[in-house]
Amino acid sequence: MSVSEPRVITSLTNDRIKAIRALEMRKERRETGLFVAEGASILVTARDAGHVPASLVYQAGSVSTPVAKSLVRWAIDVGADVLEVSEVVLAKLSSKDNPQAMLGVFRQRWAELPARASGDDCWLALEEVRDPGNLGTIIRTVDAVGAKGVILIGNACDPYSRESVRATMGSVFAVPMVKVSREAFLAWRAEWRGDVVGTHLDGREDFRRASYKGPVLLVMGSEGPGLSDSLTRACSKLVKIPMAGQLDSLNLAVATALTLYQIRGGALRV
Repeated sequence: MSVSEPRVITSLTNDRIKAIRALEMRKERRETGLFVAEGASILVTARDAGHVPASLVYQAGSVSTPVAKSLVRWAIDVGADVLEVSEVVLAKLSSKDNPQAMLGVFRQRWAELPARASGDDCWLALEEVRDPGNLGTIIRTVDAVGAKGVILIGNACDPYSRESVRATMGSVFAVPMVKVSREAFLAWRAEWRGDVVGTHLDGREDFRRASYKGPVLLVMGSEGPGLSDSLTRACSKLVKIPMAGQLDSLNLAVATALTLYQIRGGALRV
């Protein structure tokens, strides 16, 4: 068979299939530096953002639309390992909820902490975020508001897990991500020349009425404990999101979205 044609695989014991299945495990993703993205629309986003798949897998008989055909041709042209698999094999590779007929294996990309930031830049730092669905939704929001990237502090969940990647709706390919220890983050934060904003129950300013001096670094705490004491002290401004009901906090992804849109309001006006 020509190397320019897809390989047909029907066995679950095939080595390539076992390797892709193993990427369900964080340890395997960490060791290989690879991750899985499912669905033609997300793969189109990856292609448009300049990412190249290591492998592309599709179900036999499913490549009937122009988009699907173009994705297979793209993967072949860039030298990816293109696999045409049976329905049974794809069912083992794809998610159980809303399974897709096509998926890609990509190399993770990690950025460095920015050396400098201009006046209207906005970065988001997340301290030990634990829920991959929340993280994926937040990455999608960062993309939507045009913020510069996400900094994951400490023991955070994996943005390249299947659940997180799915929740990003493709923004995982567009948003720079940094992972860093709390100590390294605090040392870097000391050089930040704009506002460092934290949402906190002890915040004195309503987040909607506060003024923000750019560049802005928004720091959000984990779903349960919120910001640690050391990161709270590192903030130059603490704001609060007012609550009219009985609860005293919002879901992390919702709170982050509200605050990012408020901070980025001027930059988003058309």
